[in-house]
Amino acid sequence: MKPRLSICIATRNRARFLESTLATILVAASGEPIEVVILDGASTDETSAVVKRAQEGFPAIRYQRQEVNGGVDRDYAAAVALAAADYCWLMSDDDHLKPDAVRRVLETLAAQPSLLVVNAELRTPDMTEVLDPSRLGFVEDRRYAPKESERLFVDTAGYLTFIGGVVVRRDLWMSRVSERYFGSGFAHLGVLFEAPLPSIALAIGEPLIEIRHGNISWSERAFSIWMFDLPGLIWSLDNVSERARASVTPREPWRSLRNLLIYRTLGAYTKREYDRIVERANPSPGMRAIALGVALLPGALLNFAAVLYCLATRSRVALFSLQASRYYLPRMFRARSR
Repeated sequence: MKPRLSICIATRNRARFLESTLATILVAASGEPIEVVILDGASTDETSAVVKRAQEGFPAIRYQRQEVNGGVDRDYAAAVALAAADYCWLMSDDDHLKPDAVRRVLETLAAQPSLLVVNAELRTPDMTEVLDPSRLGFVEDRRYAPKESERLFVDTAGYLTFIGGVVVRRDLWMSRVSERYFGSGFAHLGVLFEAPLPSIALAIGEPLIEIRHGNISWSERAFSIWMFDLPGLIWSLDNVSERARASVTPREPWRSLRNLLIYRTLGAYTKREYDRIVERANPSPGMRAIALGVALLPGALLNFAAVLYCLATRSRVALFSLQASRYYLPRMFRARSR
């Protein structure tokens, strides 16, 4: 029997997280007409063994391992191409589904939307505490007519940098040229928003996903991705007004002193990023001096000051991000004592 939903996962060397992710999916999928498609980007860890164990309890898992890692955009596109259902849920490989997530999604898909946006909550890295109960910014269900593409973009595009919130009609995805966005890290945003959707879009405001905070596989490239790659994709979407695009990201956010300081504090902006990325962006002499000066600031001192500020203001999400930094003092002390 043809499944009603394909949960598509692209993964690489994340076996220890994928195992718990699959466990929550299998609980949520119990008795439901779905399949799970796993595209393995040439993992060298225990990913295949993890999938094999999961298949013993849920045969509707299809697994394909690539001999060469194609990158996150290419691998998700390949997973969608393999899917058998009319709808694909582009699920991340380290987050969790709530027990009723699949049921709620299948019920909502009865309205046959082109796109379904699924809300999520943000949790600590060990998944034990909720840091943010609603990443989407609203908790009521919403409906968007095809002519309301601008409102849809403003309401959801920023959130949908998290790929796990996307449930999309497979035929819509296949009708658009995802390849033009490969390498951005956010090809799904290009596919969804390069043109108005042919039918309604829906958003489920109840959080059905639990995001594992600070566990992205490309964290070491965060500065390049958030300051250059994502803005480049968003500002290439001529179908969307400049006002709407600016609501997601400035055209060149790296020119902001505040952003440079944030990424320096997080350990994602160093002299290496200045040399390889900022210098090549041809900044003005003044901007060059500012960017270089920030890259040379003592990261541990900045991180310590930011941690104190977050403790005083009880900014828990920012605090967990700072604690994941290479400049977090307890982390530095532990590394030196080994």
